[in-house]
Amino acid sequence: MHDLAYFRANFEEIAKRLATRPNTPNLDHFRELDKRRRAAISQSEQLQAKVNAQSTQIGAIRKAGGDASALQEQVRAWKTEIAALEEEKQAADQEFQELLAGIPNLTHESVPVGNSEEDNVEIRRWGTPPKFDFEPKAHWDLGKELGILDLERAAKITGARFALYWDIGARLERALINFMLDVHTREHGYTEVLPPFMVNSKSLFGTGQLPKFKEDLFKCEGHDFWLVPTAEVPVTNIFRDEVLEPEALPVKLCAYTPCFRSEAGSYGRDVRGIIRVHQFQKVELVKFAHPDTSYDELEKLTADAENILERLGLAYRRVVLCTGDTSFSSAKTYDIEVWLPGQNGYKEISSCSNFEAFQARRAGIRFRSGKKNEFAHTLNGSGLAVGRTWVAIIENYQQKDDTVIVPEALRPYLNAEVIRPRQ
Repeated sequence: MHDLAYFRANFEEIAKRLATRPNTPNLDHFRELDKRRRAAISQSEQLQAKVNAQSTQIGAIRKAGGDASALQEQVRAWKTEIAALEEEKQAADQEFQELLAGIPNLTHESVPVGNSEEDNVEIRRWGTPPKFDFEPKAHWDLGKELGILDLERAAKITGARFALYWDIGARLERALINFMLDVHTREHGYTEVLPPFMVNSKSLFGTGQLPKFKEDLFKCEGHDFWLVPTAEVPVTNIFRDEVLEPEALPVKLCAYTPCFRSEAGSYGRDVRGIIRVHQFQKVELVKFAHPDTSYDELEKLTADAENILERLGLAYRRVVLCTGDTSFSSAKTYDIEVWLPGQNGYKEISSCSNFEAFQARRAGIRFRSGKKNEFAHTLNGSGLAVGRTWVAIIENYQQKDDTVIVPEALRPYLNAEVIRPRQ
């Protein structure tokens, strides 16, 4: 959320920068609302000046023993009008705040201007995509042949876009979660937390999912509980309405949660397999940083997520999203895209973002700074999306005989070197 005073003082400049965002909000109502508010303030100040002057005159008349009742009646009328103008100003302020809740963050000056993902800019690549002397299979075919991925029974149990894992397929998912958490906590310096998998509306407002993206979420009927779309929501809200000590920054947390998304508006995209499903597992990295160092922390967080792919020997590329593809709350986002032979291309496996003070202002997350507390900067990124990492391993390490080699880093967790067809 934007600072109201800053938004008013820099309205035209903000409007210009927001114009580079997708679905640019119509700011005409803001302009009209601001005019009404300024007019109410101006009228109130003029009337108050009259009240002050008249009150002085009334005092002089009464001191001289004269009748000031008519003037007193006029002052009372002005005071009533001032009270009405104050209510009008407060109503405008409230409407401003409600409108601001639907205005996206301003992107950082280093973010390339563009309209869609076609205008994103590749930063670097790591690793070489494998070359096969056979036609590589997609994970939905190979998983079925191995007997470790069952989409048909998942659809019977729940519906489309859900997955059922069997045997070593299920253990591979669990191994990846443990591996990611171990690396991030033991080597990257994050503290593990296990948050609730349901959150309230205030938490979703704090991170920017509500009210704008309600259709993307799953709500529990009859309760103010929502299934988490990502661990970003509960973990960021750990410090909602709290003040952090400056020496504690950056706070670095990681968490495993299942994630639940309706994927509203995505139908027709990635309909096969488990690239885009309603329920998936993820390990999330979250940071609370000082504003002066938050972009350094973004680089470090992104490198921590990339390190998981490097340890697994999976080729990837880093892309900086353009203004038109950057999410509602983010000021700058890097997408990490892993190579998937079954799709013959790179597919996003992590988004690492700096939200600056946008989420902290909505959630009331501050740190002590002299006499005045400041809003912290919040960051997060997938470290990684577990299901898509599962897909990347199955597709990149497949063999001609329909087995899959287990990456060396995972063998202690899986107690296996090869995934063979389930008997």
